[in-house]
Amino acid sequence: MSRQLCITSVDGHTGFLIAELILTNANFKKAIASVTGLSLHPDADSCKELTKLGAKIIPHKPGRLKDMVSTLQEIGADAMCLIPPAHKDKYNITVELIEATKKVNIPNVCFLSSAGCDLAERDKQPRLREFIDLEAMFMSSKGDSSTSTGHSPVVVRPGFYAENLLLYSRQAQEEGTLPLPVGTNHKFAPIALGDISQVVAHVLTGQGKHGFSDQHRGQLMVLTGPMLATGDELATAASKALGEDLKFENISEAEAKKVLHAQAESDESEIQYLLEYYSLVREGKTNYISTTAFHDVTGKHPQEPPDFFKTYAQELHPNRSHKKRKLSTGK
Repeated sequence: MSRQLCITSVDGHTGFLIAELILTNANFKKAIASVTGLSLHPDADSCKELTKLGAKIIPHKPGRLKDMVSTLQEIGADAMCLIPPAHKDKYNITVELIEATKKVNIPNVCFLSSAGCDLAERDKQPRLREFIDLEAMFMSSKGDSSTSTGHSPVVVRPGFYAENLLLYSRQAQEEGTLPLPVGTNHKFAPIALGDISQVVAHVLTGQGKHGFSDQHRGQLMVLTGPMLATGDELATAASKALGEDLKFENISEAEAKKVLHAQAESDESEIQYLLEYYSLVREGKTNYISTTAFHDVTGKHPQEPPDFFKTYAQELHPNRSHKKRKLSTGK
């Protein structure tokens, strides 16, 4: 049966790419009857592009649970991709979305969380840790007899988005450096946004007798890239891909904050989220890879860092023009 799908935060990187993939990939598209995008910024270019591809864009106006319930009832979705928005009130907006989803009884819901949230500490990494609270709220619907929302849940925890490395394109171009506040000893495994969208698209279009595919429903999927790397190793991978000598520079968190403010189009909360993830790296809490879910869901291998850098070579080569980028924190 074709699915009526609603995707939140389609004005953000992740929501847009998931919607675009489902609307343009023949295998995904045939499983979906309609795609509706909820957007805090319905006039954004990404929303206009999705409209051209066949999506219906609905303004997302948070603040009143009653209004959110009415909006979801009008959409009439039987599947939801719930992505916390890149917004200073991300937590409260997401709580409202979860509660509205339960009241409308949407049976199939994929919630996008964040890898590392379980290792974050509330006083040190509050923006990361709040994903644990949101997950708990989402998963509690499983045992709530008043709603069918917990019937077919999936939680996806994407790791560090490799696209965030492009925030340092100016330094790569002008100074030949990759400046990151990750220390020199510990590693992390960046994952390409395209790989995250592949997994989520498979989940949202998968079919089983209980809604989502039995291969996916009830799963907590942690997604990282396939290669653990220090800052030096990332710079080496980039150098090989670009044919240019790029050096890693370990910078302080204060310096990183200045760089992000200067080069990223995003609010303070998203910059804080990224800085908190870097602090997890420095603490040694990201020294792992988790690619099993990606292999099981897609049957493919996630993108290796050298291939990622080749894809974005134009943005990293010296003497190229550069512009401010939005953070790719998954939202």
